[in-house]
Amino acid sequence: MSAVHLNIDGSTARITLDNPTKLNALTVEMLAQLEQACATLERSPNIRAVILTGAGERAFCAGADITGWGDLTPTDFARNWVREGHRIYDRFARLSIPTIAVIHAHAFGGGLELAACADVRIMAPDATLALPEAQVGIVPGWGGNTRLLRLLPEPVVKEMALFGRRLTADRALAMGFVADVSDTPLATAFAMAKHATPASPRAREVAKYQIHASVGEDRSAMIEALGGGMIGATGDRAEGVSAFKEKRKPDFSGD
Repeated sequence: MSAVHLNIDGSTARITLDNPTKLNALTVEMLAQLEQACATLERSPNIRAVILTGAGERAFCAGADITGWGDLTPTDFARNWVREGHRIYDRFARLSIPTIAVIHAHAFGGGLELAACADVRIMAPDATLALPEAQVGIVPGWGGNTRLLRLLPEPVVKEMALFGRRLTADRALAMGFVADVSDTPLATAFAMAKHATPASPRAREVAKYQIHASVGEDRSAMIEALGGGMIGATGDRAEGVSAFKEKRKPDFSGD
């Protein structure tokens, strides 16, 4: 049974982490389902915004389910659990569609790292953020000590990772990590998603690529994506494809 649901309503998609008895802690199966949702969204040209939520009232996501990695050998833990999770998080972060994470309760560990992959975050007033990995003898593995440092000051990340301090919604808002603190964060996210509908999807996609390249979010891939989009619109590209299909030498015009 799927514990990551993808629902599409018009031009807005919603991904829901649905493992509430474990505070939406992520399992191997959930990571695979999240990747499948990303693949579906990239093949859905009519989607203008994606909202990421967690089921239940107690947590957006409490991190990674310890039963999924607790018994792994050191090699399997590093090679499979950490690297695979990191790869899937990267795929979510690099969706061409704008993404909004709705943190209606707590986002800890892998849950905070997943929220950091979204383009925009909305928090409830009583929600908190934390990096509690050291309490179970590990370190953040899915961007807590890397991607999060592009979004929060280094001392704040150290507070959470080294001293176990939680970050409140008001403080996260003051530092720009969240776009809004709302008593109705999901409604706020849907209202924000509506603003994406009339905008040019290609313009927003290119803007996202430019921003990611500027801040170092897979810079090489973003630069190549921008270049690919540019060359793909040229007459020379069309001529090259036609010549290949017709088994003749291309006659490039420079258009």
